[in-house]
Amino acid sequence: MVPRYDLRVTLKHRLSASVDADLIDAGRKAVEAGEADSLSAWVNDALRRQADRDRRLAALDVFLNAYESEHGEITDAEIAAATRRARARALAIRDEPATGRPARREA
Repeated sequence: MVPRYDLRVTLKHRLSASVDADLIDAGRKAVEAGEADSLSAWVNDALRRQADRDRRLAALDVFLNAYESEHGEITDAEIAAATRRARARALAIRDEPATGRPARREA
């Protein structure tokens, strides 16, 4: 069986873009730290994360529109109640601060 390769890996296009200096610096530091193979790879990964985020947000928008079409608009009170339930179930995990005192748990 011949392995199938992801075409995204092989189809590359050259790009010229203006980028903020601090982002270029962050990318170069990532490469120096071994967190990315190259600045191009670092930028490519960032673009992929943004594209994935945009797709997920679009899917969430479709879901919410369908849900609200069937059940009615989600109210501020429902959002507040869901937030309270989620916070009540949450487990706070923190490192100790530099002071050596245990971290304070926020409610």
